[in-house]
Amino acid sequence: MALTRRTLIGSVAAGSALAALPDPAPAPAAAASPPGDVVGKITVGYQGWFSCPGDGAPIGGWWHWSRDRFQPPSPANTTIVSWPDMREYARGYPTAYPNLGNGQPAQLFSSYDQQTVDTHFRWMQEHGCDTAALQRFNPFGDEGPTRDAMAVKVRGAAERFGRKFYITYDVTGWTAMQSQLKQDWTSKMSAHTASPAYARQNGRPVVCIWGFGFNDDGRPFAPEPCLEVVQWFKAQGCYVIGGVPTYWRQGINDSRPGFGAVYRAFHMISPWMVGRTGTLDGLDWFHTNVNVPDLADCAANGIDYQPCVMPGDLSAGHRRHGDFYWRHLYNMVRLGAQGLYVSMFDEFNEGNQIAKTSETAATTPAGAGIRALDEDGTFCSADYYLRLTADGGRMLKGQLALTPVRPTPPVAGGTPTPPTPPGNLTVTGRTATSVSLAWNASSDADGVAGYQVREGGRTAASVTGTSATVTGLSPATAYTFTVVALDTAGTVSPPSNAVTATTAPAAQTDLARGRPTAESSHTQVYGSGNVVDGNPDSYWESANHAFPQWVQVDLGAPTAVRRVVLRLPPSPAWSTRTQTLAVLGSTDGAGWSTLVASAGRVFDPASGNQVTLTVGAVPVRYVRVHVTGNTGWPAGQLSQLEVYTA
Repeated sequence: MALTRRTLIGSVAAGSALAALPDPAPAPAAAASPPGDVVGKITVGYQGWFSCPGDGAPIGGWWHWSRDRFQPPSPANTTIVSWPDMREYARGYPTAYPNLGNGQPAQLFSSYDQQTVDTHFRWMQEHGCDTAALQRFNPFGDEGPTRDAMAVKVRGAAERFGRKFYITYDVTGWTAMQSQLKQDWTSKMSAHTASPAYARQNGRPVVCIWGFGFNDDGRPFAPEPCLEVVQWFKAQGCYVIGGVPTYWRQGINDSRPGFGAVYRAFHMISPWMVGRTGTLDGLDWFHTNVNVPDLADCAANGIDYQPCVMPGDLSAGHRRHGDFYWRHLYNMVRLGAQGLYVSMFDEFNEGNQIAKTSETAATTPAGAGIRALDEDGTFCSADYYLRLTADGGRMLKGQLALTPVRPTPPVAGGTPTPPTPPGNLTVTGRTATSVSLAWNASSDADGVAGYQVREGGRTAASVTGTSATVTGLSPATAYTFTVVALDTAGTVSPPSNAVTATTAPAAQTDLARGRPTAESSHTQVYGSGNVVDGNPDSYWESANHAFPQWVQVDLGAPTAVRRVVLRLPPSPAWSTRTQTLAVLGSTDGAGWSTLVASAGRVFDPASGNQVTLTVGAVPVRYVRVHVTGNTGWPAGQLSQLEVYTA
């Protein structure tokens, strides 16, 4: 289900689920470097890669708006999943999309228009975005002249609006990068360091190299040439940032092994996060299990740490009206990160843009399936995520007290009255991994939009009714729950009464969790390790249009397997699909027998997006899922491969 080169991979307003989180002082930022243009600053990733016929861009066509750039973008010919708010652009270009909901023509902007770049940098100035990282892909082809011109336009805008900028080289698909990066920097990009707007850190011009060590076909480089490139840029006097995989420190999952020396040669580490999670729980998990040890590793090695923060994929319903973004900002500031990298400013292709975005269906193409900012009922102004970025920047710099409670309302101004607290919270059921709850409804003058179940400083469930089942719990463990209500403006009620419930004892254990995996192939960062990582939002995806495909797990020893559970991400964005698959087993990894015959298996988000298959207690060490078809995407896809003996 990969939409672009990096992507993919679920609300409310001020005082949201974050209110239940602890509010410690920020961890000491053991920075290797003093404050500069990236340390202590908010950096935004800037693509600047949209063009339209008639804008004068050398590349021509609808660059990055359409799959076929020589045809106008439409619902059938598009690369975007979000729609920009067009009110401040001087020029719009008519598309083949249906008219907007208000009847006006559906138009898009061109990054090649200087007024577009100026508008974006004015927004950065107005909302505390200190530095822009201009993405630069392989310029030794038809994109080169346009990308060269965009660097000039960005430089001019940065100078006019008092922002800093630097070049980020993305090596995706750049097979000759080892020599051509040096050539491009020496002959073209280094000239921009003469600008007073070019970012400097420790007195050195900043350059970022994004993509070394990623475990995918688009970045197949060995460690040695990558290390040589990093050392070369350092020898040119540059401060070098590494845009690295999420699991760079361990060399697993999205990271190739053997890249430790490459990663630790950078002055600053900036691990990628887009597509890794779409939930508040997921952000908290990454904070504890990935970001905290990442920062410790960087501090021990004299490396600055610039984690990625993201507003969430609007198209997948991750944003929660700013709660997702604020949780990410809060987690990274309390961590003590030396700077933050916002992904991205203008990435309408992946739905994670902070630039001004269509507010409602009235300013979005009718019937095109594109979500506006009010996607689940709460109105958010077009500049909402810019305002959130501004408040996050103030919190990073100590100008706003560290707080888990989002201070930024979806619409500027106003002091809303909260709903009444939910009443009579009771436990209605429990299993080894879940607790079911019910309560009496709240009331509010503006109407109650929904409820959040809270447990241990986190939002455990979000629902619109007066009951919920909290899943993903540990067996034989006591949990205490409260419930809050939210009105249509996102205002949060006082909590309900608290109840405590103990889950049932464990009946079984997933034998595949955390075990070694193998695969026939994968695309982008969706490797086989995702099927055993316990994260419901990560997934394995094979090469496209290349059936048959397979993914397998090594249980470590022959085991009498009785049941296999296959899952896809639970988000409704994953539409119902049928995958034709079989389950095979082996004791030695060489000879295979059929445990479950090939058949079409339906994955439906309405029923948990999972398939359970019964096996006849066959002793096997290796369990393989063999996929020959998929009605939802032309590839094998699995989020979790679970194996049980009962």
